[in-house]
Amino acid sequence: MKQFISEPTIISAAGNLPKRIEEYFGLINSMTNQVSIARMKSPAGWSEPGQTPEFDEYTVVLHGVLHVQLKNEKYVVKAGQAILISRGTWVKYSSPDPEGAEYIAVCLPAFTPDIVHRDSE
Repeated sequence: MKQFISEPTIISAAGNLPKRIEEYFGLINSMTNQVSIARMKSPAGWSEPGQTPEFDEYTVVLHGVLHVQLKNEKYVVKAGQAILISRGTWVKYSSPDPEGAEYIAVCLPAFTPDIVHRDSE
């Protein structure tokens, strides 16, 4: 099997400021439910509600800094670093630093709004 992706689909993101999600593989762009792969561009000051997803999320920061808050831990993930958050773990992502963050997110299985389980605000 092969599938060529000529361009990503731009998806709206949850959060207090507009964040750009460029989905390459996933339910929307490639109709794949096994994995989603997307480039995220979050501006300075962006944050989203906490969530307890039913997927593993692998994140590689390309530029800037991504803050990752767990119940009892906080990580500051810089360009060139990565983090894995296992399914069932409560997590909150943000990019409060002036340069924002650009990163690749890989979700197994693919991200869907039904399995992300965002906190109500």
